[in-house]
Amino acid sequence: MPSGGHRPPSASGTRTQFNLGLALPVLSLAIVVVVDLVTSRGEHFDRLLVIGPALAAVTWSVRGTLTIGLLAIALRLALGVAQGDTASGILAAELVLVAVTAAAVWVSRVRTRYEQDLREVTAVAEVVQRVVLRPLAPRLGEVELHLLYVAAAAKARIGGDFYEAVRVPGAVRVMLGDVQGKGLGAVETASVLLGSYRAAVTDAPGLPALADQLEEGLARYGAWAAPGSDAAERFATVLLLEFPDGRDVVRVLSCGHPAPLLQHAGRVRPVPLGEPSLPLNLAALQASRHQVEEVPFLPGDRLLLFTDGVSETRDRAGDFYPLERRMSRWTDEPGDRVLPLLHHDLTAFGAGRLDDDVAALLVVRLPEPAALTPAPAPAGAGGLPPA
Repeated sequence: MPSGGHRPPSASGTRTQFNLGLALPVLSLAIVVVVDLVTSRGEHFDRLLVIGPALAAVTWSVRGTLTIGLLAIALRLALGVAQGDTASGILAAELVLVAVTAAAVWVSRVRTRYEQDLREVTAVAEVVQRVVLRPLAPRLGEVELHLLYVAAAAKARIGGDFYEAVRVPGAVRVMLGDVQGKGLGAVETASVLLGSYRAAVTDAPGLPALADQLEEGLARYGAWAAPGSDAAERFATVLLLEFPDGRDVVRVLSCGHPAPLLQHAGRVRPVPLGEPSLPLNLAALQASRHQVEEVPFLPGDRLLLFTDGVSETRDRAGDFYPLERRMSRWTDEPGDRVLPLLHHDLTAFGAGRLDDDVAALLVVRLPEPAALTPAPAPAGAGGLPPA
């Protein structure tokens, strides 16, 4: 519907969708009453009225659960009087219903509090994701960006995988990384690296200087960590890329991260990396200089960056996900379809579950603009072409 427009309510628009979970408590009470009334006097089913408040505790609010319990108590009293039960029999049945109602109200209260806390945690997680992992622009400079991000933790919105893409003077710079471990510690380390990257990405003269700034930021974070924290021992693999304006190349620097996959002319292959640097926070183990690889990246080419949550997903037999072979199947798919296909295929390969954070970034080199076709010359006098 166009913005600013208003559609009057219709019969289909105002129809309330039937919710079986909410209807079951009432339906159960009605069924028990009907069955109890149509059976012979010697058989009583009114004791099954406890089903009503028990079911209400699962889906209804505290007040609604109490209402269902009171309704069950009233129905039991009416059935007892109509069937001529003794006072002691009616009292015993009513006490059972009171006890079940009280328990159901307590369960409903606990459930609603848990659901409220979960909604608040989810809302906070969404805010954290927007601050730490900001949405990527669909296009920067001469490249198009498509992202897949799935946190492994249940109900989480953010994990130890991280990404960023920034337009800087004369180029587009992209980072994708993976922090060792899981949980809040990995999220905190990822936020530190993202902060260091954003502070240095514009002014860094090249990818090696940018990697050094990330290393320094992570080392400073470990030195400031509280006693007993494992922050100083936590490391991260990072992939840094630079797409210079006006040149059909991409510069790649890997700090212990898997090589990206390059799709060119219908063929998919890993980007050749000579000597990747060590992961961040492990540089003290070996003195080395960062090596930058420059490879062709022509209009229409694609580059897939991914974390080990993609490449190390296993099936039931323990085999790794064949990422390169799968990507070769989708070379003719539009760029915005590749990562949804990857997500669906990856989940199916992993038997419906992903045990690690998953991050994948597809960078598409935009095709060169088509040459302009010269406009036809205007016709001369009398509709004849000019001489």
